[in-house]
Order: sequence, then C-alpha cells, then structure tokens
Amino acid sequence: MRSLSIAATAKTPQIEFDAQQNQLTLSGRSIPENAVDFYRPVLDWTHFLEAETPLTVVVQLEYFNTSSSKCLLDLFKRLETSSEVSIKWHFDADDEDMLEAGEDYDHIVSVPFTFIEVDPSV
Repeated sequence: MRSLSIAATAKTPQIEFDAQQNQLTLSGRSIPENAVDFYRPVLDWTHFLEAETPLTVVVQLEYFNTSSSKCLLDLFKRLETSSEVSIKWHFDADDEDMLEAGEDYDHIVSVPFTFIEVDPSV
C-alpha cells in the first residue's frame, strides 16, 4: 500500500499511515482554512487501498470543524467499499460532543466503529 504522512500544524491534524500495522491515524485538531484541499491527499490515497487488506483507522481528534466533519464523512464512505476496515474512535471522557460525532458517523456508514474513552487527565 502507498505510504501517507502529513505533519500536524496548529490547525491541521497529523495523518499517518503505518504500513506494517495497516493503520491510518488522524490525531490533533482539524480546523484548516480549506478542509477540502487539506483532506484531498487522504481521499486520493484511498484509491490505492486493496479491497481485501485489513485497515484500522484510528481517530484521535481533539476537535474538528464543520468542513472537516464533511471530509471525514467522505473518507469513511470511501472506506465502506473495503471489506476489512474498522474505525477506533477515541474521545475524552468529558467530551460528549466528540462521542456523539463518532456515534453519528457510526450510524451513517457501514464500517464498524469501536469507541475508546480516554481519561483527559492522563
């Protein structure tokens, strides 16, 4: 599978694909000026996924804006066509909004979600 690495900034998340673990990780804040332009390389990267290769998507976002939300949905919808994709949605125990956002995606797409509560004091 093709590698993918995008460094984090103050407004954009780190996005990293680990080929050994077949794991795509999104972490940090996602409030880019233009979410479509920022997420385009990630969406393009999905074209190189092999349908039968297992992929775990780890989402560890602290916050994301509305335009990022649409891009995340586009990413999850593209991943629906792969047979062995799962999403691990991390959220702070005191952040109900982030949990609800993950639950909303879980209801919209047919990719299995696992919700992982993180203690924000750690």
